[in-house]
Amino acid sequence: MVTAYIDTPLGTAYIEGDAIGLKTISVLETQEKATNIIPEPLEEAAYQIKEYFEGKRKSFNLSLNPEGTAFQKKVWNALQQIPFGKTLSYLQLSKQLGDVKAIRAVASANGKNPLWIVIPCHRVIGSDGSLTGYAGGLHRKKWLLDHESPVKQQTLF
Repeated sequence: MVTAYIDTPLGTAYIEGDAIGLKTISVLETQEKATNIIPEPLEEAAYQIKEYFEGKRKSFNLSLNPEGTAFQKKVWNALQQIPFGKTLSYLQLSKQLGDVKAIRAVASANGKNPLWIVIPCHRVIGSDGSLTGYAGGLHRKKWLLDHESPVKQQTLF
């Protein structure tokens, strides 16, 4: 398993993986020094994340190898089907997965997503359109949704 740190507009991202696939991508609350030479198994991930933040990439094409339960992996697979620039509520996601009563379990699996941005858990919102919980902080969730929005809000001042 190899690791790297890369700079993003939302802070330092930590990447961990190997030749099989990515295990973890997370945004850190502390500033870490960016890795000078990205290990070969992580080069493509670092490149695609950079393109995403530059607005040049709308989807990721990476080998993933996250650790989780079968249910969590089912939720994470469903999250990857939410298109760039779109959102889905936890209720809609639960219905999609076939059990409206599983909303809390779906929300819990969403919150345990180990692959920040690549598995787009930030695209899941409350049924009323609110920006509910986000492990990376609601300010980051808002930034990511604004970044992906097809309509760019102009400032008045």
